[in-house]
Amino acid sequence: MKRILFTALITIMATMTALAGGKKLIMPAPLKPGDKIAIISPASTPGNDNPEKAAATLRAWGFNPVIGPHALSRYQNMYAGTIEERCADLRWALEDPEIKAIVCTRGGYGSAMLLDPLTHQDFKRNPKWIVGYSDITALHSAMVCSGVMSLHANMGGALGGRGTDDDINQMLRYTLMGNLPTYTAPAHPLNKIGTAHGIVLGGNMAVFTNIGGSKEWDFLDRDNIEGQDIILFFEDVSESMPRVNSMLQQLRLKGVLNQVKAIIVGRFTEYKSGEGYDMNQMLSETLNGYDIPVCYDFPASHDEGWNYPIIEGCPATLEVTPEGVTLTFNEQ
Repeated sequence: MKRILFTALITIMATMTALAGGKKLIMPAPLKPGDKIAIISPASTPGNDNPEKAAATLRAWGFNPVIGPHALSRYQNMYAGTIEERCADLRWALEDPEIKAIVCTRGGYGSAMLLDPLTHQDFKRNPKWIVGYSDITALHSAMVCSGVMSLHANMGGALGGRGTDDDINQMLRYTLMGNLPTYTAPAHPLNKIGTAHGIVLGGNMAVFTNIGGSKEWDFLDRDNIEGQDIILFFEDVSESMPRVNSMLQQLRLKGVLNQVKAIIVGRFTEYKSGEGYDMNQMLSETLNGYDIPVCYDFPASHDEGWNYPIIEGCPATLEVTPEGVTLTFNEQ
């Protein structure tokens, strides 16, 4: 594997860690061959072959994939069904005790619409991984607020498109099967050296800032993270530099940047940089004002070849050295 090291350490089923004034976060049980995995579309409609191709990869790994009834539905030329239809698929996947994980087909728009019809108990009753990124960040936030870890990782498109033996798909497989990963990434000239320990939270920057007014579902709400050590990560796609700067200032004014112990900046893609001035340089102007480790261009992004599985709500250690970056997920 080029430049990046992935190692796996066996974890203990139902690991628990503290968040939000003593709330315990549950790590879903490791998957085993034969387990059912639901494939659903909580946000936008995927390509017609997305669910079946993803199912083929999961089947090749020995799992039993089941595709949600509305995985290919269309509504308003944007969503994979109405709110009621998408929520029904999510509720079905959450409530069925035989389903051990939920893989989302794609992001897009609409996941946050599903939160109000649901309760924290819906997410916590049968703890299981929700797998996805981009708009699925809203569901990760809901999971963490409900006391369950979640999995920021590639979705149905990458599972089917990149195949069973793809390195990053294999990382997802190992994590689903109960392994805690350690990742290394190259040094970056803007990195700030240091070591930090904390609970990893983050994802798509636009999504988690947009739900920032919800005390019930915002995993970065002041009351939720008060007194906690947090390692924050974020990435985005097709957002302008001024827009990203506005989101960063929102986090600053909200007090999040004063709370976190380290920041992992993923890869920002499909944006227009200024002449001789890019997104990371812009972000560093604010982040350099905090006495914490910061790393840039970490493998978390909308680039499926640069998007490692990150366990939301899991304790981890981030080490940023002149030689590179190491992120180690830890047992409690």
